Amino acid sequence: MAVDREREPGRWAALVYPEPQDSTVTQITDGLPTSSLSCTQVVADMLDSLMLEPGQSVVELGTGSGWNAALLAHRAGPEGRVVSVETDASLARAAAERLAAAGARVEVRTGDGTAGIAGLEPMDRLVATYAVETVPGAWIKQVRPGGRIVFPWGRLGHFGLTVAEDGKSATGWLQGLALFMGDRHATGAATSPALALSGEEAVDDGEMFEDLIAGHLLFALRVSHPGIVVSVEGSGARARVRLREETSGRAVLVERADDGLVAVLGEDRELWAALRTGYQLWCEHRKPEQWNFGMTVSPAGQTVWVHDPGRPYTG
Repeated sequence: MAVDREREPGRWAALVYPEPQDSTVTQITDGLPTSSLSCTQVVADMLDSLMLEPGQSVVELGTGSGWNAALLAHRAGPEGRVVSVETDASLARAAAERLAAAGARVEVRTGDGTAGIAGLEPMDRLVATYAVETVPGAWIKQVRPGGRIVFPWGRLGHFGLTVAEDGKSATGWLQGLALFMGDRHATGAATSPALALSGEEAVDDGEMFEDLIAGHLLFALRVSHPGIVVSVEGSGARARVRLREETSGRAVLVERADDGLVAVLGEDRELWAALRTGYQLWCEHRKPEQWNFGMTVSPAGQTVWVHDPGRPYTG
C-alpha cells in the first residue's frame, strides 16, 4: 500500500529511514516492485567491497532514488567522477534533481547500463544496484585493468571482481548474501501460487535440513540448483525451509519432524528430493563456507569456483 508523505509523514519517515536490515520499495510497475531503497547494511557492505578511493571514477548502474550515487560522490570527492545510469527516464530525472539539490556531483544518464555506456572511457570502478545472472562482457570493458566490479548475482549473493591486467577477464570472491531486484530487461520469473499444505511426507534428511538452516549450504544450492529458489524462514526450533521453482512457481515447505526426520509439505515434494544431489556435491567439496566461493568471468564464459579459481564448483 502506498504511503503519502503529506498525509502520513510519520509512517512515510519510518519507511524511508527504516532499521539497517530493512529495505523500502519506492516504485511499483504493473503490480511488481521495480525500484527500492536498499537496506543500509547491504549498501555499506557493497560500497566497502567496491573499494572506491577519493579521486577515482565510478559508474553506477541503477540510479533509483540517487541515494547510493550520493554516497559514491561523497567518497570519490571533488577530484573524482561519478556517472550513474538509470533505465527509467522518470526516475533518472527525479534523481538528477534530487542530487543537484543536495550538491552531489553526479552525472545521471538514461539508458540500459547492462550493455555498457557508449562513449564513456574505462572507469576505476563499476557497481550495479540490480541483480544479473550473467555478468555482461561490456562491464569488464567498462573498467580499467586492476579496477573493481561489484554486483548482486541473481537472487542471492553479491560478488566483488577485479579486472585482470589484460582487461579481458575479472575474478573475485563472494562478498555477501544480499537480495536485490533483477534486471528489468531480463525475463521475469514465475510468481508462486498459494502453497497448499496437503500431502505430507516424512523423510530422513535431518542432517541436510540442519546444514541448510545453518547457512553455508544455502549459497551452494544456489550454485548447483539455480532454478530452485531456496529460502530459510524463522530461526532456531521454528526454522523451516521454503522451495520454489522459478519457471513454474511450484512450491513446497520443509520443517522438522520427530526422530530426526523432516516433514515435506505440499504436492511438489520432488523439489526437495532434487536438492539431495546438491547436498552431496557440497559434502564432496568438504562443506565449504559461503565465503570460500568465487567467480571468474572471461570470454570463455562465467565460472563459479570454490577455494581458488582452478577448482570449479562441479561434481
